[in-house]
Amino acid sequence: MTGPWPYVVALPVAYLLGSIPFGVLVAKLWAGIDIRTVGSGNSGATNVLRSLGPVPAAIVLIGDLAKGILAVLVATLVSDGSPLVGSLAATISVAGHSWPAFAGFRGGRGVATGVGALFMVSPIAGGFALVGLLVMAVSRYVSLGSIVGTAVGLLAIVVLAAVGDLDPAYLVFGFLAAALIIARHHSNIGRLMRGEEHRLGMRLTTGSSGR
Repeated sequence: MTGPWPYVVALPVAYLLGSIPFGVLVAKLWAGIDIRTVGSGNSGATNVLRSLGPVPAAIVLIGDLAKGILAVLVATLVSDGSPLVGSLAATISVAGHSWPAFAGFRGGRGVATGVGALFMVSPIAGGFALVGLLVMAVSRYVSLGSIVGTAVGLLAIVVLAAVGDLDPAYLVFGFLAAALIIARHHSNIGRLMRGEEHRLGMRLTTGSSGR
């Protein structure tokens, strides 16, 4: 496609893909509940893990990763590989996860969807972002691992763009998605600073923490 059509097609598709509320759907089918009414009140895989267990959480995680992957893949196909279209689609898929049209605009923090998109944009940057998993494993703070992984992924994009190994258009995705994800963790950041954040494996009361 040429002209404005890649944007007209890819960006709405990216938002609609991001808006698929896997956490809400899986929790409803698995346990007949609205996942946003239990635990942290979040629809992400972490709250599903804490509230329903590892199997439904794994399903949600895979679905959320796939949203970012598919958004960039569609953008690449309809735009003949335009970095800017891909970058915007990646960003919008994260926004769609955070404010999903199919779930009352109440979504998650966008980490898994962002990681899926990041691996499509740059497997190298995606690999570096996985340092967040190490942080989670050591600290058992999912939020801290998510924030660190996001920051490292952004740094990797900046470095790769600076040395010419990644198109600078992907800086749009790097900065905007990182800002969105970290902003969505503002309450977690406050609890981390106060020493009140819950570690993975702890039972939550509604509204406590999570992704």
